[in-house]
Amino acid sequence: MEQTTLGIGTRLQHTLYGPGVIVGIKYATYLVSFINHGIKEVDKTDDKLDEIIPENVSVEIETTAEVEKSLLKILRLWGGITENVPLGDKWIKGMMLLQPADKSLKPKEIPIEDFFHKVVMLRDRLRVLEQNINSSKTLSDEEKVNIQQYITRCYGSLTTFNVLFKNKEQHFVGEKGGKDD
Repeated sequence: MEQTTLGIGTRLQHTLYGPGVIVGIKYATYLVSFINHGIKEVDKTDDKLDEIIPENVSVEIETTAEVEKSLLKILRLWGGITENVPLGDKWIKGMMLLQPADKSLKPKEIPIEDFFHKVVMLRDRLRVLEQNINSSKTLSDEEKVNIQQYITRCYGSLTTFNVLFKNKEQHFVGEKGGKDD
């Protein structure tokens, strides 16, 4: 690999160790957490190392919290691992009622926890789709950007359900400052 200025969080592929993520940077080496081989120190110029998705290099020293956040993001993208997303306290043990306009039809009750689980699964699958698009070797950058715009709009359409989430950092985020879909 020619580039020697990759940042923490960059996803890599190594011909011997498989997929991994940069978790630390030294003068001439990267500390890479490989999915199947743990943390290894790899020379920055190792020709067995290929960049998949880069992260910007920052001049500041990464904090432990930032590294942990990066690792969780990467584990989610690579392993299909879902995070434990808490439902807002006011909705726990709640029921969602779907009332048809026709009063002769019965309403449908759905436990909010079941509905919330479906919303979180949808978000996780969108993230996996996004990761697959970004790591595709057959799509051009322009095609990736065009498809990515649709995913961003999907997130924007799902912001209605943010009221269900306990923590704001787990909310859906669409285009900032854009029009609603």
